[in-house]
Amino acid sequence: METKTEKTEMVVIGGSAGSLQVILETLKKLSRHLGFPVVFVLHRKPQAVSLLPHLLQQFAGTEVIEIEDKTDLRKNKIYLVPPDYHLLFENKTIVSLDSSEKMNYSRPSIDVTFSSASRIFGKNLVAILLSGASSDGVEGLDYIKKNGGKVWIQDPDTAEVSYMPTQAMQNVEYDLLVSPDNLAEHINHLKIT
Repeated sequence: METKTEKTEMVVIGGSAGSLQVILETLKKLSRHLGFPVVFVLHRKPQAVSLLPHLLQQFAGTEVIEIEDKTDLRKNKIYLVPPDYHLLFENKTIVSLDSSEKMNYSRPSIDVTFSSASRIFGKNLVAILLSGASSDGVEGLDYIKKNGGKVWIQDPDTAEVSYMPTQAMQNVEYDLLVSPDNLAEHINHLKIT
């Protein structure tokens, strides 16, 4: 029996070591008219000035915005969680930044953002976990799956650092394995109505 495909209201992508190249490849091919925001949660070192938003913007066909507290998320925009803050969703458009203790040795924590997004978007959320050297994101993916959201994991064979996606594959029921070559295509084909 075929199940009805839920509309997508939010895509959240988590990554750590080895994920930047995947993200740049994806941004180059991502549609400008997705119909939902895309939020990147990346493990980043706290610095006074970060060049990452500018780098991502060079590859993206739409605006890349580094999130500030109370940022209003809009469709067809790319958002980046700033270093040294957890990202929490207040509702379907407003997010806040939190500087509470690190989770899985990380701030931002992918788990924190994935779980927060799942509480707001439920079955209308797609979460993607990319290359990395920790298990951050695995618990969040499990929470998302239990709330009816979609879980995509980078195929560990295509990951520069396979530990994070391997942990996710072994511990979470997932909907799709993606690669750097096809991730953008899968996002571009998500249903929005």
